[in-house]
Amino acid sequence: MKITDIETIAIEMPLPKTFKGSYYHMTHRCTIITRVYTDEGIIGECYNGDEFETQAEILKIIHEEIKPKVIGLDIFSSEQVWQAALAPTYNILRDRKLATNAQACIDSAVLDAWGKALGQPLYKLWGGYRDSLQVIAIAGYYEDGKKLADFGTEMEALRKDGLAGCKFKVGGRSPEEDAARVKAARSAVGDDFILCVDANQGFTQRDAIKFGLLVQDCNIRWFEEPCRWYNDRSSMALVRQVTGIPVAAGQSEYHRGGCRDLMVDRSIDVCNFDASWSGGPTEWRRVAAMAMSFEVQMGHHEEPQVSAHLLASIPHGTYMEVFHPDRDPLFYSLVENRNAFDNGVYKVPDGPGWGLKLDEKTIAKFRVN
Repeated sequence: MKITDIETIAIEMPLPKTFKGSYYHMTHRCTIITRVYTDEGIIGECYNGDEFETQAEILKIIHEEIKPKVIGLDIFSSEQVWQAALAPTYNILRDRKLATNAQACIDSAVLDAWGKALGQPLYKLWGGYRDSLQVIAIAGYYEDGKKLADFGTEMEALRKDGLAGCKFKVGGRSPEEDAARVKAARSAVGDDFILCVDANQGFTQRDAIKFGLLVQDCNIRWFEEPCRWYNDRSSMALVRQVTGIPVAAGQSEYHRGGCRDLMVDRSIDVCNFDASWSGGPTEWRRVAAMAMSFEVQMGHHEEPQVSAHLLASIPHGTYMEVFHPDRDPLFYSLVENRNAFDNGVYKVPDGPGWGLKLDEKTIAKFRVN
C-alpha cells in the first residue's frame, strides 16, 4: 500500500484566557492535522503538537523535505518511512525540534493508515495490555487574584468532571508559596485523588529540594521537571534521593538517546517522552522498551489522541493527561467521537488506527492554511 500524497492542515484556536506556568504562558492552542493518502484509498490521519510561532516552519519541512522522500513508500514499511523522515534532523543550523515534530506528524498518520488497513486499533497491535486508562488533568495554573482556597475548589471541580487526578503547576513562586498551593489542593480532595506536581524546570536544585521536603506529606505521585535545564540530570537525581518523591522528565528530550541518559544517570522514575514533539510514536515505543530495562515507568506529555494507545499498549504505562476544555479546546471539539471520562477512567478508542473521527466544522472554523 503506497503513499501517494500528503496533506496538512494547520489549526490555531485562541484560548479564553492566558494560562501561566512557571516561566511560560499560553494564549492559543495550535496543532497540525496530517493526512497520508494511499493507492488503495485508505487515508491515515492524526493531529500533533502545539507549536504557535514555529508552525509554518514545521509545515515547510513536511512538504519540502519529507514528502518527496516518502511518496511511493509502503505504509507497512513504517520503519523505512520513519528513517526517510529523519533526514531533516541533520540540519545543525535550526532547532532540531522542528524537524522531529514534522517527522512525528508523518509517523502518526502513517501508523493510522497501517491500523486502518489491518482493521485494528493501534494499542492492540502494539500489545494491548489494557483497554482503559486513568486520566489526569493538567491544572493549577498561576492566575492573578487566585486564593489558596480556589485551588481546592479547582481540584473538586476536576473530580466532579470525572478526572482521577491532577498535574499541578509549581516552580513559578518560592518553595514555600508553591507548597502552600499544593497543600490546599491536596486537603480539598484527599489522598485517593492522584496529585503530581510540574515545575517545568522552574526551580533551582536547592529550591526543588526545599519544596519537595515541604510537601512530603502530600502523597505526591511524581515531581515533574523539578530543576533548571543546565544541570538537570544530576539535579533531578539528587532531588529523588533527598526528597524520596518520584521524579518525571523526558518531554524536553527529542530523541531516545536523551531519555537513555536520564535513565542511566538515575534521574527519573517516570519518562514522559512526547511522541508528537519527538519523532512520533515509533520513537516513543523505542524509549518505552528501554524504560522497561531500567524499571522506569512511561508517561506521555499531553496529546491524549496518541498517548492513550501508546500507554495502554504496555504494562508500565501510567496516566493519560488532558487539560480543562478552556486550555485544550481541540480535544473536546476536534475529536468528534471522544469517549467520556467515567469515574476517572478513559476507554481507549477501539476503532481502527487511532480510532479518531475529526470534526470537519471545527477544522473549517480554525484552519489557518
